[in-house]
Amino acid sequence: EPEPGGRYEAVVPHWFYCKVTDSRERWVPFSAQDSERLEEAHGAGKDQEDVVVATSGGRYDVHLRRRQRVAVYWEEEVSEVRRCTWFYKGDKDNKYIPYSESFSEELEEAYMIAVTLDEWKKKLESPSREVIILHNPKLMVHYHPVASSDDWVSTPTEQGRPRTVKRGVENIAVEIPNGEPLQIDHLVFVVHGIGPACDIRFRSIVQCVNDFRNVSLSMLQAHFRKAQEQQQVGRVEFLPVNWHSSLHSTGVDVDLERITLPSINRLRHFINDTILDVFFYNSSTYCQTIVDTVASEMNRLHQLFMQRNPLFKGGVSIAGHSLGSLILFDLLTNQKADPEEEEHSAQGSRTTSGNGGIEEVKEILKKLELSEYCDVFEKEKMDRQALFLCTENNLKEMGIPLGPRMKILHYISSEADTQVCDSRALTAPTGPSSTELFPGTNPTLPLSQVSANYPQLNYKPTIFFAFGSPIGMFLTVRGVKRIDPNYSLPTCKGFFNIFHPFDPVAYRIEPMIVPDLEFEPMLLPHHKGRKRMHLELKEGLTRMSVDLKNNLLGSLRVAWQSFTRAPVPALEAASTDAEAEAETGTEKQPDTKAEEPPAAGKEEAPLINVGRLNGGNRIDYVLQEKPIESFNEYLFALQGHLCYWESEDTVLLVLKEIYQTQGITLDQPLQGSQ
Repeated sequence: EPEPGGRYEAVVPHWFYCKVTDSRERWVPFSAQDSERLEEAHGAGKDQEDVVVATSGGRYDVHLRRRQRVAVYWEEEVSEVRRCTWFYKGDKDNKYIPYSESFSEELEEAYMIAVTLDEWKKKLESPSREVIILHNPKLMVHYHPVASSDDWVSTPTEQGRPRTVKRGVENIAVEIPNGEPLQIDHLVFVVHGIGPACDIRFRSIVQCVNDFRNVSLSMLQAHFRKAQEQQQVGRVEFLPVNWHSSLHSTGVDVDLERITLPSINRLRHFINDTILDVFFYNSSTYCQTIVDTVASEMNRLHQLFMQRNPLFKGGVSIAGHSLGSLILFDLLTNQKADPEEEEHSAQGSRTTSGNGGIEEVKEILKKLELSEYCDVFEKEKMDRQALFLCTENNLKEMGIPLGPRMKILHYISSEADTQVCDSRALTAPTGPSSTELFPGTNPTLPLSQVSANYPQLNYKPTIFFAFGSPIGMFLTVRGVKRIDPNYSLPTCKGFFNIFHPFDPVAYRIEPMIVPDLEFEPMLLPHHKGRKRMHLELKEGLTRMSVDLKNNLLGSLRVAWQSFTRAPVPALEAASTDAEAEAETGTEKQPDTKAEEPPAAGKEEAPLINVGRLNGGNRIDYVLQEKPIESFNEYLFALQGHLCYWESEDTVLLVLKEIYQTQGITLDQPLQGSQ
């Protein structure tokens, strides 16, 4: 601030927007780069035109003439925008509130005169009949009006409690963000789970994805600094996909309200609004509404994004939380690998999945030692699926004798039983439709997903991220006991199942691919490197106890053998001792392996073949719980399911895998990763 009698310098304006939360207003500053762009458009005299300035990374448009901030990709209340120069401190939360633009101009004019002429104690009246007194450049106060008197000469104490007035944004305590990188490297659509609220603070999917995006920006600065300096990395854009409002706008809430009991009203309303979404998705009627909404919304967002970012050349990935991940999984399993060659692709997938192909029928006949009838089946264009639908009369009409008929029917029966036992495992390496993904011979068996017409996406996702996902549980409940190691999602080659160890909704995927082998999920490293201290301590104590146990058992075994050993000549004793030592060593070896701590098993985890679902890479990734969470698993179970939006470790894995597809790696590999 200038000293009295100093030279006047014009105030530097900054642009703010008004955010309303629970009927409370809060003025939030635009980022430095957004404010500069708005000021540039304002200075060019474009206020008279209906000029639109993109802000907040292109997710909001500011209509300059109307002074409105409008969301681009989702529905949101329009916010008021203000060019701010003068501020006063509010009564409730001590936050600074900007004056209106017109009154700020009056204040600035009075301030300019006071500085130029060195005449202070200026009094001004605000539009709301409040008094502002400019005592000197460092002391300017704002008084409430006095209802009983209009006497301007009254002392300040008679006009209520004074509030501080500040000139210029640099003089108020507010954090102004620098802004987001303009370059967008990758686009990720995020689908929410049950209910309208997505975290423990009951915030919407838009607010939670905002958090996720903000964490990603800080992780990029911390772990991709070299790539940023070389301008290889910009940022990843995350856009929310909302399907809950479309589902509950179908009138089903009114129907539910009529049959809901009046007691424990809040709990019943909560169940109707959240838990019932799971049942809606398992209803063919509402499942169709949900998948149509998710697919059409993702296609709409993608089209709109490409219109606004015509130079974008990056890939697109998708992420789902809770039920949202199951919706995406079902959509992805029903995508067509190549729409232009749909028939060829379908035929190929049917052949590889065991549902079609005359050659396969010939193999079956050869196995049954009935090769002489191959020509008959080929003439009738009998593929494997048709063969499994044959009855005895069909075979009789084809001229197959009784003996071969019995062999074929017995084979069909035994294979059908096997497939029922296997519960129609995911076996197709590729395949567009649900019948190809879940092969079976009996048409009365339920498909392993809800009967619906699954829409196609306008793009091929690079990676599918599932957070706190119940996919494994739903597949099991639907009757899928095993996923074929050769199976991969038709249009998406990457799949990561990320979960908190205490998340009650999360289930693993890898044991469904490798059911005969027990192994731990991959442990996600802490974003600052290494494991969390309490986990390292726990692991160290486990290893120490195992070593003590092994040493104690070994000592007891040697002592017992020395007591029970029969007396032998000295010459034989030496060889016997050697044999006993070797025997003890061989006995100890399997025990030692059996008692190895979990860490040793985890080190071998990367060698496990978990199939093609994630391109041969591991699928299940578990977060490290915080020290306070390890005290009581049940207490933090709900928090465990809702923690992903602000989890640096989750965000870092997402960024690491996305940029790895572009050949960009972390500045330094994190320690503690398995």
